Amino acid sequence: MTAARNAGVVSRSIAAVIDLVTVLAMLAGIYIAVVFINFVIDVRSFTFPTVPWLFTVPGFLGACILYQVFCWAAFGHTLGQAVMGLRVVRRKSDTNLHLLQGLGRASICTLFPLGLAWVLVSPQRRSLQDIAARTRVIYER
Repeated sequence: MTAARNAGVVSRSIAAVIDLVTVLAMLAGIYIAVVFINFVIDVRSFTFPTVPWLFTVPGFLGACILYQVFCWAAFGHTLGQAVMGLRVVRRKSDTNLHLLQGLGRASICTLFPLGLAWVLVSPQRRSLQDIAARTRVIYER
């Protein structure tokens, strides 16, 4: 392993909240774009489109997973992790994640966010997501 120090629960939690706000803002932006397009197409009979509840939860979860996978594969960190100076790397090589590894980690992070609490009791500061996906979250700076 390299000398990079594993990130703690506070910096990871703050990064997760920033990422949650980012995904919600992206989804709100998409909705606003759809509303605007509908308004431009037919001004006279315009009504705000309703989104069925069934599609909002899967859509939100899918957006969270895609956001994380893209960010980890392309940059090594999400927006929240960049703000907090964190980077997600493979456990042994400290390089960016493969797409499948990122997909697995993102799915676990999104569907089981309480796994982050394991950092509090882990001597290596690893979450359950890190253990399952064979990753580490390190301080980049």
